[in-house]
Amino acid sequence: MNEPGIDPRLLEVLQHASNLQLFQLNSVIERMLADPKRIVQVRKDLHLGQTVRFMDWRDGQMRLGTVVAMKDTQLTLQEQATRSAWTLPYTAVEPPAPGAATPAPTAEPPAPPRASRNDFRCGEKVAFEDKHLNTVVGVIVRINQRTASIDPGDGTTWRVGFSILRHVVDI
Repeated sequence: MNEPGIDPRLLEVLQHASNLQLFQLNSVIERMLADPKRIVQVRKDLHLGQTVRFMDWRDGQMRLGTVVAMKDTQLTLQEQATRSAWTLPYTAVEPPAPGAATPAPTAEPPAPPRASRNDFRCGEKVAFEDKHLNTVVGVIVRINQRTASIDPGDGTTWRVGFSILRHVVDI
């Protein structure tokens, strides 16, 4: 049993410890790792979208991941190699080097403007998705204050909010 990064002398001593001694050591280590000072020490230099190294507890290997969520005592990472999500304690993450340049998170592009009442006219062909995610194509027969009345041509009429309507172009 030769774990990477662990002093072989320490492993030798642990091999000769009794089960009770190992259990006592485990409980002391768990309390130390749950200490808020240790959590803050790692958390203060982390931000969403940052790439960090973390330890895979299954094989002891260090892996790369992106921070996707931060909670009080745990954070969620997305492993870069497999794209799988990991929820880990902060102490499983290698803290960034002090003073290391951390790039500011890039701003997301602004969302496209939502369609409004002024974007549609009676007689225009439009489409939308119903509650079963089926696409319904029809013609606007009436413009209301917050909705448009749509006739899909099958004998039904739909009242649909402008924000979910989109124009259909006939070719």
